[in-house]
Amino acid sequence: MSSAQDHARLEAIEKALAARWPETDIEPSLERISVLVDMLGSPQLSYPTIHIAGTNGKTTTSRMIDALLSAMGLRTGRFTSPHLESVLERVAINGESISAADFIYAYNDIAPYLDLMDEKFETPLSFFEVITALAFVAFAEFPVDIGIIECGLGGEWDASNVVEAAVSVVTPIGFDHMNYLGSTLTEIARTKAGIIKVGSSVVLARQEPEAAVELLKRAQEVGAPVAREGMEFTLSSRALAVGGQLLSITIGENEYDEIFLPLHGKHQAANAATALAAVSAFFGGQELDLEAVRIGFASVTSPGRCEVVFREPTIILDAAHNPHGAKALAETLENEFTFDEIIGIFAAFGDKDVEGILHELEPIINTLIVTQSSSPRAMPVSTLLQLAESIFGADRVKSSENIQEAITLAITDTRRPSHEESVGIVITGSVVTVGEARAILKKLSSQGRDQ
Repeated sequence: MSSAQDHARLEAIEKALAARWPETDIEPSLERISVLVDMLGSPQLSYPTIHIAGTNGKTTTSRMIDALLSAMGLRTGRFTSPHLESVLERVAINGESISAADFIYAYNDIAPYLDLMDEKFETPLSFFEVITALAFVAFAEFPVDIGIIECGLGGEWDASNVVEAAVSVVTPIGFDHMNYLGSTLTEIARTKAGIIKVGSSVVLARQEPEAAVELLKRAQEVGAPVAREGMEFTLSSRALAVGGQLLSITIGENEYDEIFLPLHGKHQAANAATALAAVSAFFGGQELDLEAVRIGFASVTSPGRCEVVFREPTIILDAAHNPHGAKALAETLENEFTFDEIIGIFAAFGDKDVEGILHELEPIINTLIVTQSSSPRAMPVSTLLQLAESIFGADRVKSSENIQEAITLAITDTRRPSHEESVGIVITGSVVTVGEARAILKKLSSQGRDQ
């Protein structure tokens, strides 16, 4: 196919996927995905996997594990969700998003089975189940040496949980998706602990006590060895550096020092420790090559996670969509940037703890512009404005009808003649918000280069 034909075919596939059950509507069961991968010849069992669950930091930790393993010479396949701008981002091979041609090839492989599955079950296959199966097939066909598989939602009945992981990783657990996972950390952790299975090693990021209890209980039930942050591995030291931070990480008796991580935030340093512990567990706890570790971490990117995407003014994108993520963002802005003033652009989903997010952001943001993404889940601007004014005060809140207008308003505000201070713009609230903003800012940057 030509590139134009690829583009047309990809658009058709995306429309077909979008017509399926959305990934935010869950019918908790592994029955459908189990039958589908069985029909496909169980591609997810043709390579070893590292499986990642948790509430915050899953995608970045997955990207770090990918970078480390690539630096050690392995061919990697990485499956993450959701995407920022293109569905191709969800399936990465050797650290790069899958090509349109390869995505189409993998979809064509599974397409004959989709209608059959939809007829077989009362509940049709969801978008997420199909894209998960597609990733499994793409990795088997490449083929990869290892798959890095991120859970979409929960763990026990997440479509990704048909893998038999060599290493199961759980990043920090917080409150999110309570309508499916439960209203307490104990209930949420119990569901996420479902990825821990006989034959796997377990790596646990630092957890709240009630979550840790459930995770350790599950590990004990299946006889899985556990590495815990602060016990079997630890972030030994962390210092700010130009463009990121310098880390030392201890795993067992092995010390890995002078690691440059080109990401901001203490939470990213903790993610790095978890990622390195996962790679160490995959190799049976043996000492890793320090130079490969340094090269791997130095190459890490994490789009949409405290990502500086524009200069003059500085614009930062962060996909924080729950209070835990918003708190980490606020701490990073306060401790690692030197803005005199911060303008926030905020658009969130109506089914999230928007009030909790705003309370975490209020101390660090001087002026907040509330707006709305294109998602049908987006909280209306009028509702968000009222909520934001109750937390920030009416004098600190503005509104725009869409993200494009909000960005224009914020940039214009930073360029007032009276502004002699350092002003930063932070765009946050959801992955969709950040994805749309990223596309807008790319066009602005391109226009600036052309002038």
